[in-house]
Amino acid sequence: MYSIYKPLIITLIFLFIRCNIHDQTYLEKHLPESTFRGVWVTNVGSDAIKSKADIKALVSNCKKYLINHIFVVVWNKGVTQYPSDVLEKYIGVKQETMLSHFDPLEYLISQAHKQGIKVHAWFEFGFSFAYDDPESVWIEKYPEWLGRDREGKILKKNNFMWWNALHPGPQKFLLELIEEVVTNYDIDGIQGDDRLPAMPSEGGYDDYTVSLFQSKFNADPPIDYKEESWIRWRSNKLSKYGKKIYQKVKAIRSEIMVSWAPSIYPWSEREYLQSWPDWINDGYADFVVPQFYRYKLEDYSKIVDQLETQLDQEEKKRIYAGVLTSLGGGYRINDTLLVKMVNYHRSKNIMGEVFFYYETFNR
Repeated sequence: MYSIYKPLIITLIFLFIRCNIHDQTYLEKHLPESTFRGVWVTNVGSDAIKSKADIKALVSNCKKYLINHIFVVVWNKGVTQYPSDVLEKYIGVKQETMLSHFDPLEYLISQAHKQGIKVHAWFEFGFSFAYDDPESVWIEKYPEWLGRDREGKILKKNNFMWWNALHPGPQKFLLELIEEVVTNYDIDGIQGDDRLPAMPSEGGYDDYTVSLFQSKFNADPPIDYKEESWIRWRSNKLSKYGKKIYQKVKAIRSEIMVSWAPSIYPWSEREYLQSWPDWINDGYADFVVPQFYRYKLEDYSKIVDQLETQLDQEEKKRIYAGVLTSLGGGYRINDTLLVKMVNYHRSKNIMGEVFFYYETFNR
C-alpha cells in the first residue's frame, strides 16, 4: 500500500518544504560573507524602533541578511531615545516623546542578543543639539554652550545647529550620557560619528574659544576658519576629547567596543575638525567606519584606494567600510551595485562593512 502512495508522499513533502522556505533575495545570494556586518538604525525616516513589533522585525531582517552588528540611535534632535536621568537633569525631559511608552534600547538589546547580534549605542547627533529648530530648549537653557561662526551667529551647517564642541559644558553632558548607557545597559559598543567628536570648521569664534586661543597665542583666531594651524589647533582638542571618551568607557567596562564613523579624510578635518587617522594611530579607536558614501562604483573605489596613503596595513585592520545604501528622501542603492562595492573593499582587505541605513533591508 505504502509503495503506491510513496511518490505522492514525496511530492507533498517537497511542496511543503518549498512553500515554507522563502526564495532568497539577490543580496542574500550574492553578498559575500562577513564576520563583521553592521547597519545603522535611526528614527528619522524609519519606524524601526517605534514599537516592540518593529524591533522584532528589525532583528529578524538583520538575521536574514547576516547582519551581526546593529548601531542604534540613542541621541538625536536634542533628546535621547531611551529614558535618561541625565537628560532629565539637564532639560526636564526624560526621553523622546513618541518612544516614551517603552525603552527601545533595552528591548532591542534583549531581542538582538537572543539572535547573536551585537548592539552599539550610536550617539548620532553628537555636538549638534537640533535640526533647524531656533526654538530649541537647549538655546534658552544653555546659551553659553552655543557654537558661533566668525559673524557671531549660532553655528549652523546643513541646517544642523551646533554647540561649541570645545566648551566643557556640552562635553560634560555628552560624557554623562555615554557613561549612563555603558553603566545601565548590556551594550556591546558605543559610537560617535561625523558629529562626535566634531564641530564645523566655521565654528570657534565664541567667547570661550576665542579667550582660550588668546591665552595660548596672545592673538585673535584667524579670520579664515580654514587656516591650517587654526584647523589643527581645534582638531587636536577634539581628538583629546575623543580619547577621554574612550578611556572613560574602558574604565567602566573594558570589553565594550568604542568606534567612530567620521567622513572621509582629509575632508573630515577641513570641514568637521576630525583627524581620525590620529585616533587609530594613538590607540583610542577599536575600529573606524569612514563614510565611503558614493553613488557610483568608480567614485567609491577612488576613496577606498585613498586609505593606502593614509594608514599602514596594521592600521587598516581597524577599518570597516561605511556604505550608503538608502536615504530618507527615497534613494535606494541598486542591489548589484551594493554587491560590487562590498566586493571592491574586500579586494582591498577591508573585511567588514556598515550600511546606512536599515530601511534598505526592511523588505
